[in-house]
Amino acid sequence: MTARMQWKRFGAGALVAALLVAAYPRPEVAAVAAPPPSTSDPFAFVRSMEGTRPDGDVRLGADGQLVVDAELGHLFDYYLAGLGEKDLQAIRAEIERELERRFAPAPAAQAKRFLASYLDYKRALADAEKTLAPQADLARSARARLALKQRLRPQFFSAAEAAGLFGASDAYDADALARLDIEQNGALTPVQREQQMAALDTRMPAALREDREAPTKVIRTEASVRKLREQGAGDDEVYRLRAAAFSPEAASRLADLDREEAAWKGRIKAYLAQRATVAAGSEAVQQQVRDQHFSADEQRRLGAYE
Repeated sequence: MTARMQWKRFGAGALVAALLVAAYPRPEVAAVAAPPPSTSDPFAFVRSMEGTRPDGDVRLGADGQLVVDAELGHLFDYYLAGLGEKDLQAIRAEIERELERRFAPAPAAQAKRFLASYLDYKRALADAEKTLAPQADLARSARARLALKQRLRPQFFSAAEAAGLFGASDAYDADALARLDIEQNGALTPVQREQQMAALDTRMPAALREDREAPTKVIRTEASVRKLREQGAGDDEVYRLRAAAFSPEAASRLADLDREEAAWKGRIKAYLAQRATVAAGSEAVQQQVRDQHFSADEQRRLGAYE
């Protein structure tokens, strides 16, 4: 993955099940802080993560202490998503190496202690969830799981630590559940439903509103980009539009993606033109044409164009 947008996503252990997420989708594209330079490839330990960078803009406070917030959980969850390809012991060791790459020994040791507590909490949660009675009602099931998580956390984290790690995701879940209740309330008229949704919007914290609106902001901005290009605008005008909507850094990364996409389309066009000239040739000849234009990995994408 060559570029990522600069807005946060919530961690991999989402409370709301697939149906709820479909109704109120979470932003899934994360702001990613590039790790310090390393002589080794820190991602090769899990093949599915090749070409990505770790989530989690973990940082130190002015006092030199580790900031315990959602970003720390994002970093842990990024690597834990590799379970199945590597065992937990290997993944834990890789997270600890990543912490050592980012921090001096003292804050790295502090972060490792949080990692141990985080893993203990995840194990306890997995065991406790087995005791939850199945619920046909999606909202009731989600609330039961949220309550379970909140009951377990004091065993592993202080109140401040739990608020830092999980406060943002809890706020998202609570908002999504409130909206689901409104949608499922058959006693409400359409006008009442709209009014109650608007009331939730008004009470929503600014950070949560930004996260919820990020996907539609991208769509609106890229629609404006297409209109600009149709009117003959150049790259500079497109850059200024995106920089105003997001940030100069995000605009630069989007420009890189534009160039990559244009280059890919140009290669596809040249390939299809050459392929047409050898359409009656043997499979070996056609494969030779493919090899001239694309790597083995890239050729897996050709089916949609052929």
